[in-house]
Amino acid sequence: MSGKYIVVFKKTATDADIEKYANDVSTNGGTVHDHFTPLLKGFSAQIPDQYLQTLQSNLQSGPIDYIEPDGVVKTQ
Repeated sequence: MSGKYIVVFKKTATDADIEKYANDVSTNGGTVHDHFTPLLKGFSAQIPDQYLQTLQSNLQSGPIDYIEPDGVVKTQ
C-alpha cells in the first residue's frame, strides 16, 4: 500500500539531494507529483509504505527535515 506525502528538506539540502531522493522514490515504486522549489525545498509524492519507512529512518542524519501526509486542510 502507498500514500501521498509531502517531503520537505532541510535548508542545507542541495538541489542534488532533492533530485536524488525524488529519483529514489520513483525507483522504489513511487511517483513524484510536484516539486516545490524555490518556495519550499521539497516535493509531493505517492510513496510505498516500505520505502516510506526507509525515508523516515533517515530523518535525523539525512537532508530530509520532515515528511507529512498530503491532504486538504480546512478551517471552520
